[in-house]
Formats: sequence, structure tokens, C-alpha cells
Amino acid sequence: MHTPSPTVTWLLALLAACAYALPAARIGETAARTALAIAWGLHAAFLAWGLLGMAPHFGFATALSITAWLMLTVYGVEQQLYPQLRTRALLGLLGAAAVVLAALFPGMPLQVNSSAWLPLHLALGIASYGLFAAAVVHAALMNHAEKRIRVAADDDSGIPLLALERLTFRFVSAGFWLLSATLLAGWLFGEALYGRAWRWDHKTIFSLLAWFTFATLLIGRARFGWRGRHAVHVLYAGALLLLLSYAGSRFVMEVLLERFV
Repeated sequence: MHTPSPTVTWLLALLAACAYALPAARIGETAARTALAIAWGLHAAFLAWGLLGMAPHFGFATALSITAWLMLTVYGVEQQLYPQLRTRALLGLLGAAAVVLAALFPGMPLQVNSSAWLPLHLALGIASYGLFAAAVVHAALMNHAEKRIRVAADDDSGIPLLALERLTFRFVSAGFWLLSATLLAGWLFGEALYGRAWRWDHKTIFSLLAWFTFATLLIGRARFGWRGRHAVHVLYAGALLLLLSYAGSRFVMEVLLERFV
């Protein structure tokens, strides 16, 4: 099995990981923001090399790495709206771990004779991963803010609680529609995309369970006003099921069983 050039891959991965780790250290505000921007760019170059280079690969670690990169993209946009947002150190550490993991496990080669629509289908699925990951981060901040309010402590999240709640469910709604489009495309055009019709494997079952969980969360919020810890726990459950669908099943295949099919 041909893999991307290990020298370039590891050089980009280590540079990105080091830049990601800097915000977790005690450096100045401006330096931390600059380091995170550089890490974001190096991470993008690392992903482009692995996906568009001479030997493109894709697997569970690549999916997680793209998810982390999308989360940093969302953070960069929100940082302009909420400069006090305090998640740089956590996201930096997650980004460093994701890029190193993707270098260790590059995944399986992408077939050059696959459907021209396959990249779009993969993009829809990974975009939904990124949006739900952003929702989970915001839900964790919301949960933390609620706990501090209960003990009469200052909210240190950097975003007002109601704004956090609105952002969380906007990400859930957007991710839900992208996930719906991904599942519908797989059901209708599975044979054209992957050379086989829809089948009930672990990835499909976990994806549908995640879809029903997120649908229940959105209906519960719209009809019954679900919010707070109850809504957050349902979101966490759906995100875990979604993680187990593609990344979990591919981890078992690629790492535990060493099968790249």
C-alpha cells in the first residue's frame, strides 16, 4: 500500500502540532492568536497533502483531523464576534492530537476510478461531523456557564449564556440537515458512489441512531422547550453515536483488524 511521503507528512504534522500547543502555554494573547492562525494554515496544508497529493488517503484519523480543523475554523469566525471567547487552549490541544493521529494513521488509498460524486458525499458527512463537534464544544461551555451561575460565580466562558444556547442549537440544526443529506445520498446513490447498494452495517446503524437522536433533540426543543442539562445530554449521546458510525467503524477496520477495504 502506497502512503503519502512520510517526510513531508510528518514535517507538516509536527509543525502544526507545535503551533497548536503554544496557546496552551502561558504566552501573550496576541502571540497565542497568531500561533493558532499559523497552526490552522499548517493543518490545512497537511490535509491537502494527504487528500490531494500523489497518493491520496482517507480514514478515521483523517475524518477526525478534518473535524478538528473545521472546529478551529468556526472558532476563528466566532473570535471576531466574541473576542473574550476562552477555548483557545482546549481547541489547540485537540488540534495537535488530531493532526498527529492523522499522520500516524493515514487510512486507505482513495480509488482514482471512484465516482466523481464521492468527494461531495464525503464532504457532506465530514461537514456534519464538524458542525456537531462545534455544537458539543458550545454545549460544554453552556453547561460550565450554568454551573458557575448556580454558585453565583462569574461566567468566564466569554459568551453570554443565551447566545451560547442559540449557537449550540444552530450548529445542531445545520449538522442535522447535512447528516440527513448524507444519509439520503448514500441510500439513493450508494451503488454509484461506492459500487454497492445500501447495506445495514455498523456504520449505517450508528448513523441512523445518531440521526434519530438529533431529530428527537430538535423536536423536543421545538415542542417541549428542552434546554439545559437534559438537552446537552441528548446532544452528547447523538454525538457519540455519530462518532462511532464512521470513525469508530473505520478505527476497528484499520487499526484493530488491519483491513483497508
